[in-house]
Amino acid sequence: MPTVTRTPLYLRRPVLAGVLRQLPLTVVLLVVAAGLLSVTGGNWRRGLVLMGLALVVAAVLRMLLPVRRVGFLAIRSQTTDVVLSLGAGLLLTGVALAIPAV
Repeated sequence: MPTVTRTPLYLRRPVLAGVLRQLPLTVVLLVVAAGLLSVTGGNWRRGLVLMGLALVVAAVLRMLLPVRRVGFLAIRSQTTDVVLSLGAGLLLTGVALAIPAV
């Protein structure tokens, strides 16, 4: 029985492969955009919490996904990316929730 080898997706459909590779970053940026829209609409606390949670999601995606699937979320080493993203996300969320509403 002959074996059939498939050409990799990045050779068959390079644009689709590129879009799929950047899907984690796209999800994070969409959540950040929703947070910015919320801030623009006057609800700054909800917007900042959304942006902080987007950074936490970025850290979790960076931690769980392999390097070939994480796309531009991989900037530095995995440990550095996760620690900085998670720390910034938790700090932003904590500060937004700690500021008293006037």
